[in-house]
Amino acid sequence: MPDDLLRFVSGPPGYSPWWLVLGLALLLSVIFWYVAVFVATMPSARLRAIPAVRDLHARVLRYRFARTVASINRRHRDAELTDEQAGAALSRTLRSFLHQATGQRAQYMHVRAVADSELRAAAPLLDALGTARFDRSSTVDVGRLGRDTEELIRTWR
Repeated sequence: MPDDLLRFVSGPPGYSPWWLVLGLALLLSVIFWYVAVFVATMPSARLRAIPAVRDLHARVLRYRFARTVASINRRHRDAELTDEQAGAALSRTLRSFLHQATGQRAQYMHVRAVADSELRAAAPLLDALGTARFDRSSTVDVGRLGRDTEELIRTWR
């Protein structure tokens, strides 16, 4: 039996056994690719329900949204965005993150409703972002709010 196995692994005379290894590696790569695409395109609600994927999904969400906030902060610092525009973009990004991370429709919730829900940690920040967005006479430091938004997203559990 070992001779048969050796003959199978080595293949026909003149072929290297590395072709079998390469073929198996390519097959595993294709399987991994399909699994990765399937998982990456699943809705967030289903990803949050799968124990093996839940933590990875949360890390990826935090990373992606924190990068978006950092981009908004950079654009505001470079004077590409006004205080009002930056406040609106930060609020929209934070609300989208909260929806993706928790499933609660934070985009449509009033700040008081956010404060009365499991999202209460974000309520003071959303209130300050609303002030920056709608009150031109406010002295809110949008740069500071941007850093606070990024920190909240990075530390969200």
